[in-house]
Amino acid sequence: MAALVLFGGGGDLAMRMLLPSLYFLEHDGLLADGLKIIGAARSDESRDEYVAKVRASVEGKAKADDAWSDEAWSRMEARLDYLAVDATSAESLKPLKDKVGDGACTSFLAVSPSLYARIVTAMRAAGLAEADDRVVLEKPVGRDLETFREIDDAVADAFSEQQVFRIDHYLGKETVQNLIALRFGNTIFEPLWNNLSIDHVQITVGETVGVGDRWPYYDEYGALRDMLQNHMLQLLCLVAMEPPSDLDPDSVRNEKVKVLRSLRPVTHEEAERVTVRGQYVAGTVEGKPAKGYDEERGAASDTETFVAIRADIDNWRWAGVPFFMRTGKRLPEKRTEIVIQFKPLPHSIFDNDRGQVQANRLVIALQPEEDISLSVMNKKPGLDQRMQLQPIQMSLSWGQNDKESRPPRRRIAYERLLLDALNGDSTLFVRRDEAEQAWKWVDEVSDAWEGAAFKPKDYAAGTWGPQEAQYLLSRTGRQWNTGDA
Repeated sequence: MAALVLFGGGGDLAMRMLLPSLYFLEHDGLLADGLKIIGAARSDESRDEYVAKVRASVEGKAKADDAWSDEAWSRMEARLDYLAVDATSAESLKPLKDKVGDGACTSFLAVSPSLYARIVTAMRAAGLAEADDRVVLEKPVGRDLETFREIDDAVADAFSEQQVFRIDHYLGKETVQNLIALRFGNTIFEPLWNNLSIDHVQITVGETVGVGDRWPYYDEYGALRDMLQNHMLQLLCLVAMEPPSDLDPDSVRNEKVKVLRSLRPVTHEEAERVTVRGQYVAGTVEGKPAKGYDEERGAASDTETFVAIRADIDNWRWAGVPFFMRTGKRLPEKRTEIVIQFKPLPHSIFDNDRGQVQANRLVIALQPEEDISLSVMNKKPGLDQRMQLQPIQMSLSWGQNDKESRPPRRRIAYERLLLDALNGDSTLFVRRDEAEQAWKWVDEVSDAWEGAAFKPKDYAAGTWGPQEAQYLLSRTGRQWNTGDA
């Protein structure tokens, strides 16, 4: 790969995530010799000005991780170049093609998806969509199945499916990849990974921040399209998919598509029973007053900032096992986790246990800290005549068995994904039919809300959504994980 072009190379995503990720890859010696990194954006600035901005963005993150090296920066700086372009104009992109040269190019579109169709058309005309070139697309592509297909059809006119890398940065997280290792690299879990042993699954993506000045974007998408359609359904697929025959990209993605096709549609008759829509109103988050969504927006809106859904997967492995998903803004804490709740013991042999025997629970935490822990029952120390039990947490995270070892640096998820894109490995990227199936199911949910005239319920900022989100589980005798041991 001769060059990596960052369209939107001066924007927030590039400066906050992509360029620091590339520096860390450089620091670790993982970038190929001769690879050029070219920022392309509308701003009329010189290469030196651009390089100075990149350094300012990268240096702070690198020093915070004790990974700053003048030598690594010198190598990174030598790769950097910049060109002011109108990415939607083939004429404007011709000088960029000259900078790339004759080798293959990976183009990362860190711009609004509404521009994708025009940009890839211009890239093709400018010679930046040749057979060995690749394009990386940031989510969300479209806002429903129809608009996704419109954009992706334009992408398909310029690039073959093998050249397209649709990114979901959650799939670059170390713990998400560890889920694959946990399931398919250990004999103790896979035999239990079914409706005979698992009671239910929870997936939570909680954010303390509000929408703020992003409301024009958020008003168009809402929590359903912004988070559930991509991040959460991808996590659900990794939990629920059948073992692939190997780790070939299509083998893994074939199994994920099967899960999405097995999702039970949500009808408008069932919308109120299996879904919850919410919108935050004024409250308190982390001890500070927080405005409501309508206040931030400056007018009333029916956009949901919280969604909780019960999803059912109609296949043999998961029949009868509900998957509960919830995500929202202005929640009490920043937390992303997957909870695998196993079924309780069919019979307790411990006299008078008074509920002390708790069902096993596997918690895969993605943020704020990455961790995998398994809750098991253990005898309480002591000489009591009757055995007393207590739950303990067994951490399955790196280095827990070697307290002297220094854990590896917590990588930015984009590091793995950028490296894979440069190497042509599409395992952790989303295939077109995958995205279509996800949009199809989400559109059914949206249509069900519309058909049932289902408006968002208010919830105070700093709470876990509307009370109906608690009822979603409590009416089945279950409850959301509180994060307590």
